[in-house]
Amino acid sequence: MSKYHSPRRMDAAADTRMAIIRSARELFLAHGYADVTVAHIAAAARVAVQTVYSSTGGKTAILAALLASTVNDPAIAEGLEAVAASTDPGAIIDITAEGTRRTHERHWDVLYGLLHDGLGDHGATEVFNEGITVYLKALTMVADRLVTLDALRPELDHALAVDLLWFFLGQRAWFLLVGERGWSFDRAQEWMAESARQALLRSPGH
Repeated sequence: MSKYHSPRRMDAAADTRMAIIRSARELFLAHGYADVTVAHIAAAARVAVQTVYSSTGGKTAILAALLASTVNDPAIAEGLEAVAASTDPGAIIDITAEGTRRTHERHWDVLYGLLHDGLGDHGATEVFNEGITVYLKALTMVADRLVTLDALRPELDHALAVDLLWFFLGQRAWFLLVGERGWSFDRAQEWMAESARQALLRSPGH
């Protein structure tokens, strides 16, 4: 006998899940991830504590859901496609700077608001590290392309190129310049791209 699936019930469950995630997001941003409990989230969403767990899986799963839109932002795939198609090393750096800028700018409130001071929780840190792994994988693909084009400075190898891309275009760079020093995204993108080009790319004719 097949199970009965009620569209109305499924819609209600989806609405409850969204209300829980929305409430959690507001609480995390207002009080910090570590200081918010599942009971706080349940009260804000006007549901039972057990409903939070059954709908979302708890705090760590909520954090993963909030960060998923960043990890899966289409700007990442679009940027990597453009990188793979380009034969201009300078343009590849510029494309990467623009892609990381778009992702951070779209999700700035969650990224900077939740992550810049750390999460203070082992499970949450694992979720954060998974996102960083995806970020580094994308930058590794950029380094791969620069190596293929023989565009790196002679003293650089692939691993060092990834490190420098992370230094100039990684998440911490955006947090520092835009979040902590108050730079505009335009100014930060321009400086980061120019600095990365100078640090990574061989001079014309060499």
